[in-house]
Amino acid sequence: VRLVESGGGLVQPGGSLRLSCAASGFRFSNYVLSWDRQAPGKERELVAAISRAGSSTTYADSGKGRFTLSRDNAKNTVYLQMNSLKSEDTAVYYCYVYIVSNYWGQGTQVTVSS
Repeated sequence: VRLVESGGGLVQPGGSLRLSCAASGFRFSNYVLSWDRQAPGKERELVAAISRAGSSTTYADSGKGRFTLSRDNAKNTVYLQMNSLKSEDTAVYYCYVYIVSNYWGQGTQVTVSS
């Protein structure tokens, strides 16, 4: 199982970023995918999750109305569109899948600062 995140960076408050997670090593369309994040000094938390077909999504309260999670099963990729970013969104963002065990990617840093 391999998960490779990309798209992080430095953005000003109110800005947008689109994170991508390219997956391999498993039948992508068979599994729920999610994004977690971990801010400095804080526990890792769920940001959003998406069903196998992409028809259902769940968001943490922190991202509702600002984040949109989607997936392309033909490309084995999941996307997290983040709008109206706030300083409290600063964290390392991880792609996650549970297949008998927990798997995370290496993470991508998102820094929201002026």
